[in-house]
Amino acid sequence: MSIGRTGELEFIITPCPKTRKKEKMSLDSNSTNISQDGNLRYKSQIQRLDIFPWRSFEKHYPPGFHKKVFAEIIATFLLVFVTCGSAALSATDEHKVSKLGASVAGGLIVTVMIYAVGHVSGAHMNPAVTLAFAAVRHFPWKQVPFYAAAQLTGATAAAFTLRLLLHPIEKIGTTSPSGSIFQALVMEVVVTFSMMFVTSAVATDTKAIGELAGIAVGSAVCITSILAGPISGGSMNPARTIGPAIASGYYKGLWVYIVGPVFGTLIGAMSYNIIRVSDKPVQEISSRSFSFKLRRLPSDNEHLPNKDPVSIV
Repeated sequence: MSIGRTGELEFIITPCPKTRKKEKMSLDSNSTNISQDGNLRYKSQIQRLDIFPWRSFEKHYPPGFHKKVFAEIIATFLLVFVTCGSAALSATDEHKVSKLGASVAGGLIVTVMIYAVGHVSGAHMNPAVTLAFAAVRHFPWKQVPFYAAAQLTGATAAAFTLRLLLHPIEKIGTTSPSGSIFQALVMEVVVTFSMMFVTSAVATDTKAIGELAGIAVGSAVCITSILAGPISGGSMNPARTIGPAIASGYYKGLWVYIVGPVFGTLIGAMSYNIIRVSDKPVQEISSRSFSFKLRRLPSDNEHLPNKDPVSIV
């Protein structure tokens, strides 16, 4: 209390030091609570952003999906590395690698890769094969883009590796029509049909001998490439053509080696479904029960043992 100039009494209220401390502590605690709530909300939002896509991915794709895709990259890389490498050497000097040797090498690497990664990814190594299996319901459509991307990645990487190793060879195992484009297109359709017909038989029919699948498919590739080599180059695989074309900058007749193999594999897979000896329709593959292994489907009176899956191109 004090006396002012006018003689009136003036009251000055000063808060107690203890109340000041309490007010300050309450303000500090409220601010910390607000900051903690904000941090918790921010962290929860980040966790939702991180977890949500992964959970949805795991829901729609089988476990170990990345391993299967990586196996396709490796298998296609080795396929293109061997086939295009031997073809490039054969084109420059047949005393190093003959044309017959290049065809045999292509068939052998297919056989080896089927036994190496067939149980992991199915060893497709070919976008046209993957597309054909999806068309006849032996492969989920939602997994086709990932397989095709993996196959093209492996093929392109192999082609650029060969370009580095086989310098100064300019055309790294590229395929182009030797005669007319029509002849090359028909040849690619026929030889790819043959390859896919054999693949469908040993991969999807319970009455086929699954243990010999690699030999059967590799032999089909070897035989057809010997025939088709002088006319179309015997690609039978869009990835095998696109990869070397990018690395070499050579795109003559490229569409033939995309349209021909796709059309041939579709006809081959559908044709075998027509002659399949079974009273039961082909089982539709669901996303839950399907892994990337292509197993033989059991018939009415036959059940496939668990220890004998067939995984093929």
